[in-house]
Amino acid sequence: MKNYLSKMKGGGTSPRVMPFSEVLWSFLGAFLGISALHVLPLSNFANYVAKSDVNLVIGSFGASAVLIYGAIDGPLSQPRNLVGGHILSALVGVFCYQLLPSHLWIAAALAVALSIALMQLTKTLHPPGGATALIAVIGSPQLHEIGYLYALYPVARGTAILLLVALLVNNLAPNRSYPKWWW
Repeated sequence: MKNYLSKMKGGGTSPRVMPFSEVLWSFLGAFLGISALHVLPLSNFANYVAKSDVNLVIGSFGASAVLIYGAIDGPLSQPRNLVGGHILSALVGVFCYQLLPSHLWIAAALAVALSIALMQLTKTLHPPGGATALIAVIGSPQLHEIGYLYALYPVARGTAILLLVALLVNNLAPNRSYPKWWW
């Protein structure tokens, strides 16, 4: 027990304070990325879906913004992880909901756990993907009605927009380069 508890004492150093210029670039990217999800024109399918409460802005995209605009060098922030993690998790979440629609607590737990495992196995680990899977399970009846299309809209379309903004904004700064790798 002593050995187990000793693992929790830490011992590493605290992260450095980010330079103000990095904070500004992160702010700009996040502001433009999340704004773009709201203002870009909608396709015919998107207009159909927008009549319900399903839209391009899902909560997990806020967490993705932290990673792709604020921690751009990290492995979990790279395009493969962003896109693959979200889409894979969306598909898993829909599958789990459809498998166990009357047992949401099991479907929710299974969706998140299975998403993590599959993201690890496919080298697409992106923590907000867990939330994307969870949203597919606990979302509204309108979201459940679109089924696997959730992986295309809002998930694939939203991640593409966030990625495009990340590519544009993160590479404007002279001291930033994004991505570190694509695939």
